[in-house]
Amino acid sequence: MKINGFSKQIERLKDKKNAIILAHNYQRPEIQDIGDIVGDSFALAKKARETKKDVIVFCGVDFMAESAKILNPEKTVLHPNPNAKCPMAAMVDLESLKWMKEKHPDAAIVSYINTTAEIKAVSDICVTSSNAVKIIKKLEEKKIIFIPDTNLGNYVTRFIKDKQIILWPGICPTHHRIKKERILELKKIHPHAEVLVHPECNPDVIDLADYISSTQGMVRYAKTSSSKEFIIGTEKDLCHQLSINNPEKTFYPIDIAVCPNMKKITTKHVLTCLQTLKPIVELSNEIIQKASIPLERMIKFGRDD
Repeated sequence: MKINGFSKQIERLKDKKNAIILAHNYQRPEIQDIGDIVGDSFALAKKARETKKDVIVFCGVDFMAESAKILNPEKTVLHPNPNAKCPMAAMVDLESLKWMKEKHPDAAIVSYINTTAEIKAVSDICVTSSNAVKIIKKLEEKKIIFIPDTNLGNYVTRFIKDKQIILWPGICPTHHRIKKERILELKKIHPHAEVLVHPECNPDVIDLADYISSTQGMVRYAKTSSSKEFIIGTEKDLCHQLSINNPEKTFYPIDIAVCPNMKKITTKHVLTCLQTLKPIVELSNEIIQKASIPLERMIKFGRDD
């Protein structure tokens, strides 16, 4: 009942403040339910760039809110709980990256969107899990420093053989916890279920998949697939969005696949930030200008041909 009360207040304040709520697929179900747009990092980045609203409330981890500010420097971008941080983004630092670039001066720095604004500012282009293969194939450079996710980088190498891809030793802890043994257990219990996994998973998990994709890709695939059951190899609350879009189908989550950082945002946080228009995402003009280049390139290169 309290959540419903918050939701009604949020709706009123959202209209009053001319705000839009963007929510990632890994957010708590009640946060997804109040989101104007729910999607993966690429879909939300594009929507942040396109919105006409004055205020963007970004329900996701820190790098996502930063990306929204970079793409909309003139707008007020709010991150309801600044403690919602991405551990993978923290696995690459500026000093180490500069050392790597000096070692490979002819390499392009391809930055997974799961990076800080500071790292994006020294990157040549950003990618997401949904467009990494497509974008890297289009790059002229034959040597790529791919940061920070080793598993996504390994997945990319399955499709790109004409470039040298130098991998950074980073992982998503949530996806790293998904083990092939658990997938096999679920498959034994649900033999007719298709296995959908995220490319941030370990290679041996990816090898078991019927379909590998970003979260938004999974949502699209589940809708068109003739299968009625799916084992979902990503953060478990994607199943909320999958069930909304496919009420006649059944989705089996990996129970331990929980991102505690994504869960740090509550409806109370969203209500408070709309009431106070805080916490505001603040970045220097220099970082915004430099980091906008790889993000805009990502959006341009990521468009369908």
